[in-house]
Amino acid sequence: MGLVFRGGLCFNPNMAKVRQNKQREQRIQQEIVVDAHDAQEQAMGWYYYLEAHLRFPFRAKCVAPRAISPLRKGQEVEVVGLAPADECESEMFITVPWEKRTLAVPLAQLEPIQAPQATQQAVGDWHYWVEQGYEF
Repeated sequence: MGLVFRGGLCFNPNMAKVRQNKQREQRIQQEIVVDAHDAQEQAMGWYYYLEAHLRFPFRAKCVAPRAISPLRKGQEVEVVGLAPADECESEMFITVPWEKRTLAVPLAQLEPIQAPQATQQAVGDWHYWVEQGYEF
């Protein structure tokens, strides 16, 4: 089965892993992608939501290795910002200090370990979106 639309969101049913959370679904629909008509607008909705709710810096732990990231599972990093908007058109990236520069890594691979509640909720919302199989 390919991609389908559910509630106006692009959904990959083969990716769903987590039971639906009505509170998160409502927040996503009514606050994050409320006026989004296409993938680019959904991405920007997420970007602005994260920009408003993430409080930097915060500590995070890598929970999943990714081929596009040098982080290893279990590794702790300091998250210092949100990547530029043009880097977040297909998924959300945050920035971490890495070898005397700043590197963008996927937000989905990190879990906050020392962060304000608003940051934890926003990251949790993004993880939920990804685990549900939603895509831009």
